[in-house]
Amino acid sequence: PSEVGITCYGTEECNLGYVYRQDSSVLNGTIGEMHARKITGLYRLAMKTGAPVIGLIDCGGVRLEESTDALNAMGAVMKCEALASGVIPQITAVFGTCGGGMSIVTALSDFTYVETSKGRLFLNAPDAVCCENKTDKCDTASADFRFGTGEADFIGTEAEIFANMRALIAMLPGNNEVNGEIVPTNDDPNRAVTNIENLKDMSLALAMIADNGIFTEVKKGYAKGTVTGFMRLNGETVGAIANNSKEMKSSDAKKIASMIRFCDAYSIPVVTLVNTEKFGQCPCTEKTMADNSAALVNAYAMATVPKVTLIAGKAYGTPYILMGSKAIGADMVYAWSKAEIGMMDANAAAKIMYADSDAETIKKGAEEFKALQQNVNSAAARGYVDTIIEPADTRKYLIGALDMLYTKREMRPDKKHASI
Repeated sequence: PSEVGITCYGTEECNLGYVYRQDSSVLNGTIGEMHARKITGLYRLAMKTGAPVIGLIDCGGVRLEESTDALNAMGAVMKCEALASGVIPQITAVFGTCGGGMSIVTALSDFTYVETSKGRLFLNAPDAVCCENKTDKCDTASADFRFGTGEADFIGTEAEIFANMRALIAMLPGNNEVNGEIVPTNDDPNRAVTNIENLKDMSLALAMIADNGIFTEVKKGYAKGTVTGFMRLNGETVGAIANNSKEMKSSDAKKIASMIRFCDAYSIPVVTLVNTEKFGQCPCTEKTMADNSAALVNAYAMATVPKVTLIAGKAYGTPYILMGSKAIGADMVYAWSKAEIGMMDANAAAKIMYADSDAETIKKGAEEFKALQQNVNSAAARGYVDTIIEPADTRKYLIGALDMLYTKREMRPDKKHASI
C-alpha cells in the first residue's frame, strides 16, 4: 500500500540489510495502520533472511484520525521489535521528531542515533514535563540530553551518523545464528602496545589494542566512568568494556550489563579491562546500585561467549568481582605486573585493622597487607589470575586467548530466562 513510510533493502560491504524511512512531508510522518503494516512486513522479511533492520525516524506520532487502529498499529511495530531482539541487530536513527510511542520504538532497538540539529527524541514533550520545565531551561528532547541519559548511543551530523552507522554494522553479525566474519587484517597480532599503561582515557587504550587502531564506542555520553564499544582483534569482532574511573556507579553497571547481553545474544566475545577501586558514594548511585550490580553479575555469569579479563590497574572489593572476575565466569584472566588485587587500599585496610595503633604501626601494617594481599602474584598463586603479563604484550595475549576460546561451548541450566 502507498503510505508515508518507505521500505527497502540493500547491502553494506556485501552484507544484506533492511531500511525503513518515515516521510514527514506526508501527513507529518504519522503512524497509521498501513504505515505500520509496511514496517512489520519489512521485519518479517528481515527475520526470514537473518539481516539487520535500520529505521530512519521522523515521525509526528500516532495518527489521530485513525484512533485505536493507529494505536494497534504502533503496538504491532513494537511487538515485531521485541520478537526480533536478540535475533537480528536493530538500529534506529532520529533525524526529526520522535515522540511519544515512537520513542519506545527507538528504545526497543539495539542502538540509537540522534541528529544534533533537528533530532528530537522524547516520551513527553519538554513543556509537558513537570516542574514548569521549558526547553530553554532543560531541553529533554535534545540530542545532548538523550546522549547523557544513554538513550542515544551516538549523536552528530547526518554525515557523521551514517559514517558511524556503517562502521558499527561492519562489526556486527547479520543475525544470532552466525558467528561474526573474520576479516583479514595486516595488523600484526604480536604488535607491542607501548606505553598503554600511561593512558588515562581507556577508549584510547582500547583503540591501541584494536586492529588498525579502530574502536567504535557506544553510549559515550552515558556513564562516563565506563567505556563500551566494538573492535576487531586479529580480524574477529569483540565487545570491549573498560573502567574509565576509579569509582563504579550504578549507571556504569547498567551500561556494562546491557553490552554483555547484546554480545552474548550475537556470539560476540567480551574483553574486559579492569581498573576500579570502589563504588560511587552518592544518593543517586545508592538508590539503584545493588539492583544494577545484580543485573551485571547475572549478565557475566549467564553469558556463554568467550570472556577474557585483564586487570589493568587496581581491582578492589566488590567492584572487582563485578568486572568479569574469574569468580563470575571469566574464561581467562590476565593481569599487568604492577596490578593490585584485594579488598581495599592497603592504607585504608591498615587503619581498620590497627585502629588504635600509632602511625608507624599503621604504616608497617599497610606495607605488610600490600605485600601479602594486594600483590598480583598472590592472586595468581590462588588461581584468580591465569597469567601475569607486561602491558606492552596486552594485544598478543588477548588475541591468543580469543583464538584458544574460539570453539568454546558452555551449557546453562534449562530454564526460560533469568528473573533478574
